[in-house]
Amino acid sequence: MQRLAKRVEQIAPFQVMAVMARAKQLQAAGEDVIHLEVGEPDFSAPEAVNEAGKAAISAGKTGYTAATGLPKLRHAISEFYQQRYQVDVAPERVIVTPGASGALLLLSSLMAEVGSEVLMPDPCYPCNRHFLLQVGAKARMLECASVNNFEIDLDSLAAQWREQTTGLWLASPANPTGSVLSKDYVAKAWDIVKQQGGHLLVDEIYQGLVFEGEDFTALSISDDIFVVNSFSKYFAMTGWRLGWVVVPEWAIEGATKLAQNLFISASSVAQHAALRAFQPDVLAECEARRQTLAKRRVTLIKGLQSLGLPIASAPQGAFYVYVDVSSITSDAMQWCLDLLQKEFVALTPGADFGMKDAHKYVRFAYTCDCERIEQALERIKRFIQA
Repeated sequence: MQRLAKRVEQIAPFQVMAVMARAKQLQAAGEDVIHLEVGEPDFSAPEAVNEAGKAAISAGKTGYTAATGLPKLRHAISEFYQQRYQVDVAPERVIVTPGASGALLLLSSLMAEVGSEVLMPDPCYPCNRHFLLQVGAKARMLECASVNNFEIDLDSLAAQWREQTTGLWLASPANPTGSVLSKDYVAKAWDIVKQQGGHLLVDEIYQGLVFEGEDFTALSISDDIFVVNSFSKYFAMTGWRLGWVVVPEWAIEGATKLAQNLFISASSVAQHAALRAFQPDVLAECEARRQTLAKRRVTLIKGLQSLGLPIASAPQGAFYVYVDVSSITSDAMQWCLDLLQKEFVALTPGADFGMKDAHKYVRFAYTCDCERIEQALERIKRFIQA
């Protein structure tokens, strides 16, 4: 009998997929399901971006691009960092990838050896640790406390470093907590990592979606920090599958070689469309959407507070709220399934994101309008009371 590679056994499936599969079944049966589980707002890409993509197809701009991306797009990303964050990033350091996932896979291949480990906060985005498995490395999750917004304790970070530790991966704004790291925190983390001879990666794919705290880039701290970003969140281009990574100058050659072999190139149509994303009218539309998300955030936070459900960490950015449901259940996954079955509200269980006390948490995504959020809260209230 044929056997799958052993690494496949080490990759945990998303528990939320069970929730989503059941939600689809209920919807097919005619039930009105409210989706607060998906990390995708009910916005599509701005129409100007869509039109740019259509124009690229009509003009026959559908062939391979350079492995590192269209030169015009790399320059546009470079200019975006300068205009928005007053940070100089040479276009040559920008590697355009098939989504942020492509960037994370590239970084795993670039910076992790077989048998090495990368430190990450618990909880965090689960695919990060799975990318490392593909190159024979692994993630070591560091327990984080909700009272500290699930941030790694930097005072003990150096002590956590081992011979096989190669780096630290952070995210701001973070999934699933919505927490935003301060510039001082990232700077201190970089100082420690640098002293240990490691690399620091900051996942900034929710950059721009900040409601409290400073919206900055880790590139303002050091040119030697790796930064991953994406067109999926702030620009709402999820299905276009386009992201980028900014690498230090010394890593350009290696990253280019890997991009050539791993991807050939990112979608040419998506790249031509993304050029339109940096124009003032599209940026204004994205900012208006951020304001819409800000209103949804307030609606959800107030509603959760009225239900007596503790918010585990300050949801300062992205579009998530991480909630402690341990006062009403000892099994968040089963609670999510029961809620969906009885009141048709879909949420994401915390076990998808972490290990320590993950059964206590549920992630709410404020990805639908305020009216639907209020309906969901009313249903959850009824479910809790029942």
